Amino acid sequence: MDIMKLATQLLMNSSSSNADAGGIEAALSSLMGSSGSNSADLDLGSLVSKMMSEQGGGLQSLAASWLGDGANDAISGEQIKSLFGNDKIAQFASQLGIDEDSAAERLSDAVPQMVDQSSSGGSLLDAVGGIDGALDLARKLF
Repeated sequence: MDIMKLATQLLMNSSSSNADAGGIEAALSSLMGSSGSNSADLDLGSLVSKMMSEQGGGLQSLAASWLGDGANDAISGEQIKSLFGNDKIAQFASQLGIDEDSAAERLSDAVPQMVDQSSSGGSLLDAVGGIDGALDLARKLF
């Protein structure tokens, strides 16, 4: 599964900007970084690890819902801004030619689906140490 293509498609479908696929990919890479040597792979493992950590701002249950087989819990635009930081959201919005609130709302729709799709088959869980690693992170918080 090419997460970059999925993310680009999700954001193009919800975007009223004139950004093309290449512009969206560049904005996503700037926002989320890449994992490994393939710049087309977004670093979702680090994002989930951050959500599961104490610095995740109470987003552990959201991350768990996205990694699991059930429905994905929703994340708000404000939570997206907190997770990524206002500066990164501002840069992402600027690259797409949209306002910051619109960027955060579009990401709040796309990010859960990106994590959910990439965790199918366990590849994303492997990035956080498997289910045991995710549970260990959660246990440290409680």
